[in-house]
Amino acid sequence: MNDAQGVRAEVVTSYRKAPTRTLTAGGVTFAYRDLGPRTGVPVIFINHLAAVLDNWDPRVVDGVAARHRVITFDNRGVGASSGATPKTIEDMARGAVTFIRGLGLEQVDIHGFSMGGMIAQVIAQEEPRLVRRLILTGTGPAGGEGIKNVTWLSHLDTVRGLFTLQDPRQFLFFTRTAGGRRAGKQFLARLKERTHDRDKAISLTSYFAQLKAIHRWGLAQPQDLSVIHQPVLVANGDNDRMVPTKNSSDLARRLPDADLVIYPDAGHGGVFQFHEQFVTEALDFLER
Repeated sequence: MNDAQGVRAEVVTSYRKAPTRTLTAGGVTFAYRDLGPRTGVPVIFINHLAAVLDNWDPRVVDGVAARHRVITFDNRGVGASSGATPKTIEDMARGAVTFIRGLGLEQVDIHGFSMGGMIAQVIAQEEPRLVRRLILTGTGPAGGEGIKNVTWLSHLDTVRGLFTLQDPRQFLFFTRTAGGRRAGKQFLARLKERTHDRDKAISLTSYFAQLKAIHRWGLAQPQDLSVIHQPVLVANGDNDRMVPTKNSSDLARRLPDADLVIYPDAGHGGVFQFHEQFVTEALDFLER
């Protein structure tokens, strides 16, 4: 389907079966998927570095979509969406707002993972009336410790993956313990469950633009997070190499109304490793 109106025709409950739709707003054609009940405040999922629609853990999406409308999307220039990928987190946030408003939504909850959590922070600051609640996972504040190192870590683990014939996310998202390795393999297997209507992979141009944006975020001056008055759930693994876990603690400390959840023996992808617990905590937070 080629427009937002078609969404109302059917309610999909499985991310594996959710059709990829398109919406044109602000001169950009956004690719997105939409599932779950049509009542209540929708939850917008904002993705991580190099990710497209198929990189969301279906257990997390389906878990939240069991009780809430969930919308995932490719931001400008990513995957099947048109346009050029911005080189700042702030411009990515404005692209996300264009998409949300293009859907005709006046208030949303946002789950931002990693880079998506950075984008979500900007949206909450620039468009406070648009956001009801925030879930920030595997992410950190502007100027956060170690965030400027994401570029070389990503390059390093891409090379490690090539040499070991493994997906780089096995190193980037999960610990190297037995439990972490097992969780990584299970996560990567879940990402392959959808076999039809899969998204386009991210282009190298878009990937490098995203790296530049994250690097700038890591070098930026700290922001005044006290202006974010919405309730926030912050979650991460206890051993995040990409966005060091202390950034999650820092976020929770500086936000006026935040809960913090840290998963044991888990890395950047802690919310995927502990997806059952995370979904339970996310639903409790959204419905509180």
